[in-house]
Amino acid sequence: MLPVAAAVSGAYVLFGRRYVLNRGTTWEERHAWFPGDDIVPGGRRGGTMAITIEAPPARVWSWLVQMGCDRGGWYSWDRLDNAGEPSARSIEPRWQHPAVGDRWASRPNGSAWFEVAALDPERFLALRAPLDIRGRPFDPARARPSLYFDTVWCFALRELPGERTRLLVSGYATGRPRLLHVLAGLLFWEPAHLVMQTRQLREIKHRAEHALAREAMETSPVGEPA
Repeated sequence: MLPVAAAVSGAYVLFGRRYVLNRGTTWEERHAWFPGDDIVPGGRRGGTMAITIEAPPARVWSWLVQMGCDRGGWYSWDRLDNAGEPSARSIEPRWQHPAVGDRWASRPNGSAWFEVAALDPERFLALRAPLDIRGRPFDPARARPSLYFDTVWCFALRELPGERTRLLVSGYATGRPRLLHVLAGLLFWEPAHLVMQTRQLREIKHRAEHALAREAMETSPVGEPA
């Protein structure tokens, strides 16, 4: 069994990991500096995923800032990360004014959360989740526990010509013991991230573009194309 596991892991590292970590990105996007590197002390950058959205950054931002199990959901596989509760399909005004320090539930029961660690409206959003080895949040302003994972999940919006947006997702992470952190990433978190993040990017794109098209149809004169 161990030789098989080793072979699978080796094949993943050699041939599959680059695809898993960097789906949809260009060489420049993968290698350029990415904001958020100062949030998690000792954190190393993970992969980067990206998608082009046919809507301006302000429209994409409105969907991002209402994420959370106790808010608009995560726009991914709701049965896996939102207890089956459908993610929002409309913009909710009460969720449109985030602030650094806000907590957005990462579990439906509210036992863990992402904290808004940094934001630059319509440009950058960083969500931090420091957890001990049992999955319980800890205060990163104090000493870290002996066993922990400390991660920040970052969303960068780049304006493109034609009122379009390039949405990039990356992040930084560290943990102890180091070997456990590396193995957990290789065997679970990286493949899981591919499944969940790919879905999230696609769903945000769909929502932003659909809402914009619907508004154009509603405001266009009757009988004339939008």
